Amino acid sequence: MKLQFKHVALIGKYQNVASLGKGMSPHAALESFARVLAEQGCDVSLENDTATNAGLDDYPCLSMDQIGGQCDLGLVVGGDGTMLGVGRQMAAHGVPLIGINQGRLGFITDIPYVGFADSLIPMLHGAYVEDHRSLISACVMRAGRSVYATLALNDVVVNRGATAGMVELRVEVDGHFVANQRADGLIIATPTGSTAYSLSAGGPLLHPSIPGWVMVPIAPHTLSNRPVVLANTAHIAIEIVAGRDASASFDTQSLAQLMHGDRIEVTLSQHHVRFLHPTGWSYFDTLREKLHWNEGVVPL
Repeated sequence: MKLQFKHVALIGKYQNVASLGKGMSPHAALESFARVLAEQGCDVSLENDTATNAGLDDYPCLSMDQIGGQCDLGLVVGGDGTMLGVGRQMAAHGVPLIGINQGRLGFITDIPYVGFADSLIPMLHGAYVEDHRSLISACVMRAGRSVYATLALNDVVVNRGATAGMVELRVEVDGHFVANQRADGLIIATPTGSTAYSLSAGGPLLHPSIPGWVMVPIAPHTLSNRPVVLANTAHIAIEIVAGRDASASFDTQSLAQLMHGDRIEVTLSQHHVRFLHPTGWSYFDTLREKLHWNEGVVPL
């Protein structure tokens, strides 16, 4: 089959790359990826920080924006957190991503390092499943103007402060008042984020093909306050009514300190993230493996 991706960027965290191969240096680990790519006819570039931290200067180095403008594919080495960050940055460019898993779970980085070439090489020649994931566009409004704006691939979380006591949140959907919720916080999660904090807080799993979000209260004062699945076309607004030191996080990687009267507004981003998986990949296989379903079950 014909090579599908001519220019491929290697992107990874230093500490994750360093631990890929038992006793293998980060230089050698990245070199092993680059060598396989080059042998297949790919032009290989490294993301700037990845190259610097690994001490690898044999290939051209690019910024994330340059990768978005010049590369056909991103090979992301790390865990889901690494992929979340890269995914947000590459979404506007439409660059597809393949994940080499070096995290604990690997819901969205699904190729193991051991034997990675067996999965990667066919994918470079077109044998892959493409998986599009929606993004949340979020902003913090204060006195009628935006003071913070970002994207989230997993979730937007409004949390109470470190001191004891709940936060009170006024929730609106499409301009309609839903409720004033008293809880430890509130999660708005995408299908991708439904396997993260939302799941721990009692939210449902959403298949990636569902155009929806889940709104999940964290330890609500009223036990009848349950998770709600919403269309991802909804405009959600969360206003801080009461509570000290409330904050909002976006994929846990960015944080905004909130004041009473602040509104966190959530809408669907015009961009999406393109993940590529090996042929035969199934979302349910991932759930079964990562959530340890069927363990201890005796086959009939």
